[in-house]
Amino acid sequence: MKSPDLLIGLIGSGGRGAGLGQLAHRPGRGSRVVACCDRNPATLARNRADYGPDLYTTPDYRALLARELDAVILATPDFLHEEQAVAVLARGRALFLEKPMALTIAGCDRILRTAMRTRARLYVGHNMRHMPFVQKMKSLIDQGAIGEVKACWVRHFVGHGGDFYFRDWHAERRYTTGLLLQKAAHDLDIVHWLCGGYSRLVNALGGLTLYGDLPGRQSPRPGPRPIQAGDMQLDLFPPTRARRLNHRIDVEDLSTVQMRLDNGVFASYAQCHYTPDYWRNYTVIGTEGRIENFGNGEPGTLLRIWNRRSNYRPQGDATHRIPVGRGTHGGADPKIMAEFIRYARDGGATATSPLAARESVATGCQATASLRRHGAPLPVPPVSAALRRYFAP
Repeated sequence: MKSPDLLIGLIGSGGRGAGLGQLAHRPGRGSRVVACCDRNPATLARNRADYGPDLYTTPDYRALLARELDAVILATPDFLHEEQAVAVLARGRALFLEKPMALTIAGCDRILRTAMRTRARLYVGHNMRHMPFVQKMKSLIDQGAIGEVKACWVRHFVGHGGDFYFRDWHAERRYTTGLLLQKAAHDLDIVHWLCGGYSRLVNALGGLTLYGDLPGRQSPRPGPRPIQAGDMQLDLFPPTRARRLNHRIDVEDLSTVQMRLDNGVFASYAQCHYTPDYWRNYTVIGTEGRIENFGNGEPGTLLRIWNRRSNYRPQGDATHRIPVGRGTHGGADPKIMAEFIRYARDGGATATSPLAARESVATGCQATASLRRHGAPLPVPPVSAALRRYFAP
């Protein structure tokens, strides 16, 4: 007899995958994790403790895909996404794919073509679309609170950049393309969502301005290096004191991108990986005002709107206080997993979009290429008409 629960396999079952798996594991309530894949034996041992002794475990994702499964959560490092996502979708399984979809535009399009061919349900984990402050901004903008959107400015203060991105494989472009893809994929997706269009022309500047010169690197080792226990130094400041970084760092720690969207909106995004604070600030400007967030979901987060001409007025003309969400990433993670499970079972509309996920990667890839060509303006190629029609909301 077929299980009443959605049977889920988890590929990359430590780290981010562990948290997603816990949210998906609801035996008797609609979904159950029945198989885990990870290369770390200690992770698989923890999985068996978390999901029960009947859990199937393997270090080989192909063996996991040979099991009877309804859906797969894929939370492996970025450079594995394309190969593994295509393998899952080729079997017709519903797939939760962590962002970014892939490291290249071609890789994203290959994933999309596979999902279209097999009609497998593809869901990309852009959880910021479920963050309460972003959803409220989107709602207010769509209601006309600032008129017609004309511009969007994003400042991303990555206070933990040295710990999260310069200690392990994230620091190497062969594994990430660059942090304008890996880290900015969320923000580029939200820029597109809030502004109602996709980037079609970008140029960028930036460089490796701090972490490239610090001493005390980790010893070289074969393969992509994972973060080790004890590496993190989240209370350390200034970042010039950081040690035990990746032996090889060739991604940029400071960057700025300008974008022209297909609907005429202009946007900019700035990212710094050594600020003392860690948060994102969005300012969206329209023909009748502007809206800005202060905080990203922690207590005290609010949105302010300015609709009258004046000198600087810090309180604005309207204030919207954002309730604190329950769960990780400001309450977004429980929502995306609930949405994925519903989508995997029943289909229907979702807040996230595979097409939009591809566009965030395409923008990040072209911005990175522009940065490495000293700011040369580059077009962002659109997806094919067939894929656009298939994945259109």
